[in-house]
Amino acid sequence: ALYLMGTRPRFDSYGRLCGAELIPLEELGRPRIDVVMTLSGIFRDLLALQTRMLAEAAWLAASADEPDDMNFVRKHALAQQAQSGCDLETASLRVFTNADGAYGANVNQMIDASCWTDENELAEAYQSRKCFAYGRKGPPMRQSAVLEGILKTVDLTYQGLDSVELGVTTIDHYVDTLGGITKAVKRARGVDVPIYISDQTQGDGKIRTLAEQVTFETHTRMLNPRWYEGLLSHGYEGVRQIEAQVTNTMGWSATTGQVQPWVYQKISETYVLDDAMRQRMAALNPKASARMANRLLEAHARNYWQPDSATLEALRNASDELEDNLEGIAAAAA
Repeated sequence: ALYLMGTRPRFDSYGRLCGAELIPLEELGRPRIDVVMTLSGIFRDLLALQTRMLAEAAWLAASADEPDDMNFVRKHALAQQAQSGCDLETASLRVFTNADGAYGANVNQMIDASCWTDENELAEAYQSRKCFAYGRKGPPMRQSAVLEGILKTVDLTYQGLDSVELGVTTIDHYVDTLGGITKAVKRARGVDVPIYISDQTQGDGKIRTLAEQVTFETHTRMLNPRWYEGLLSHGYEGVRQIEAQVTNTMGWSATTGQVQPWVYQKISETYVLDDAMRQRMAALNPKASARMANRLLEAHARNYWQPDSATLEALRNASDELEDNLEGIAAAAA
């Protein structure tokens, strides 16, 4: 983020981080790129100096007397200032997070609880929770209009991965943050924007689109016997984690639309429509098994995939069986 804005860390005479400084355009050799940063609550709590450094970097770029075509931070800040009548300090805010004491955008919780009807509700949840801006000094302040104005200028969204243990479908944090801001950008702009994942987990980094990353993780995790057998060896918790992976996958459909329909088909065939696997998982964790089947049906109901009539009927029957098993109902013998 610093380098995109054409800035770098600034250290005092004791070698301590104390802020940011501009890289001269002559040295940079390209325009300054505008960046909006959304921080987790934990990042906000633990890394106060880095948060202030990012805010100062945005201010320095916005206040630099440079041509608009060489400084998009300044270009957009001046446009925001002209539109809303705010001062340049406010228009240059680029670091957003939750209010003090609050964590997350709640997009993940809404998806997990299925308590939404329109995808724009997810965007609204994200913006209302993540609209608190950090400037160069003082506590974060609610700046809904500034965030809305910045979102209208976003050309792409991005997330870095730095742990081989975690993927974008493994935990719901990524859906909550990257999925949330991507949906908010679409609502603000009215169009989809590209979504990129930077995989820095092994050797040279690889850049994938979100659709490519979901496909990659589906093959290497959800449909990989070495992966799911390892989880199933952990019994109850393993089934819960497999179910969470399905929920997170549907979360990407809800926030970005970047999940191919075949993903749901293959997950259904592997875990729910296979009699032996379904019964095995139900014995280990009946609640998570029923949730998984219902989540796949929810994905169909929300038009994220359209299975053929035979598959849909089999999925519904399997869901009914799992629900009966969860409630302790057994079919009577003939």
